[in-house]
Amino acid sequence: MVRVSGVCWSTARRVVVTGLGLVTPLGCGSQHVWDRLCRGDVGIVRLAGPEFAGLPSRVAGLVPEGSAAGQLNLADHFAASERRSLSRATCLAVVAAEEAARSAGWRPRTETEQERTAVCIGMASPDLEDIAASARRLQERGARGVSPHFAARILHNMPAGLVAIRLRCRGPNHAASTACATGAHAIGDALRLLRAGAADAAFCGAADAGVSPLAVAGFSQMRALSVRSNAAPAEASRPFDAARDGFVMAEGAGVLLLETLEHARRRGGRPIAELLGCGLSGDARHVTAPCEDGDGARRAMAAAMRDAGVSPGDVTHVNAHATGTPLGDRAELGAVAALLAGSQPLVTSCKGSLGHLLAAAGAVEAAATALSCRHGLVPPTANLAHPEPVDGVRLVVPPRAAHWRTAGRRVALKNSFGFGGTNTSLCFAEFVE
Repeated sequence: MVRVSGVCWSTARRVVVTGLGLVTPLGCGSQHVWDRLCRGDVGIVRLAGPEFAGLPSRVAGLVPEGSAAGQLNLADHFAASERRSLSRATCLAVVAAEEAARSAGWRPRTETEQERTAVCIGMASPDLEDIAASARRLQERGARGVSPHFAARILHNMPAGLVAIRLRCRGPNHAASTACATGAHAIGDALRLLRAGAADAAFCGAADAGVSPLAVAGFSQMRALSVRSNAAPAEASRPFDAARDGFVMAEGAGVLLLETLEHARRRGGRPIAELLGCGLSGDARHVTAPCEDGDGARRAMAAAMRDAGVSPGDVTHVNAHATGTPLGDRAELGAVAALLAGSQPLVTSCKGSLGHLLAAAGAVEAAATALSCRHGLVPPTANLAHPEPVDGVRLVVPPRAAHWRTAGRRVALKNSFGFGGTNTSLCFAEFVE
């Protein structure tokens, strides 16, 4: 048994993170991305293609491609026929999941282990350009112009489905789709499956590859994207900064391997961090704008702490959703301060370095939060030069990561919020025996 803030959990119910896989604008590989996050590096580039000319926002976070260290070469992972039949988001999810499995030394040795391993990987939106191009071919050439792989490519559960096929996971197979909260929701769903005894292990997270002219135009028309830094892409994403003017679209994938502690010990897995709880809430207010007072965010964080059995005084770090929008960042920071002012938490946003990976954001940032719990470091918020003053929190400013010092166990919250007023918060902690 282990006691956390007065709550006793059996060893079988404890859920730990044992593997991580990341594909991001800062590169591929969890250690590579973590090192760059801690340095405050930025992965935002200019959208130079003619198809983006004339759009209000011309910056994005794109996964670097090539054969050098930290770069992505899909030919190393998929045959040419597979690359034609799979969406980019599905491919990114598979690459991340395979790294998570490899880093954890995970492989199913028996049919029972296959059947006791779940997959919970989400996607928010299919490839809009694929849909638009297929519609044009249908108009021009009829049904023969549409690829036989079109329907499978646009389904939201294809990343989860292909990860299960590639890794031989025959347990529950599930896909969340809750806009920018997708990745965190998928992790919370996996946590509940493990607690309920429906599986012993779960690959969970999300992927997104939605950077396209159509998507950029749509978000630009909503006035959600940064438009002031087209000539200086590295300065465009500015969470919590007084000069922020919107988020920067990005692509990538993040996958965590969760296991019950009992299962991890049985197979020799080594915990990176512990996942203590998940909290959910809904704003029920507006399709795109959060509650100005941060009420939805506050209730999600409070629910995560109740689920985890920790008090506000235990939480000393928050990896924020903070996308760089004027209203959203202010509302979230106010909610954190109102709930956790007594512990003066270190607060950061990875989106200054990565941009906003949309569906995948929560999963990638959850991986960063788990690594913070393990190493006692909190990456800085890149481009945070003029933070808006808020009492009760400590914003981590460049140029380097902050040392996370606390008298007790390191406990953190990871927030993710999505259009439609959906909110989720995950509670991670340093693993202790």
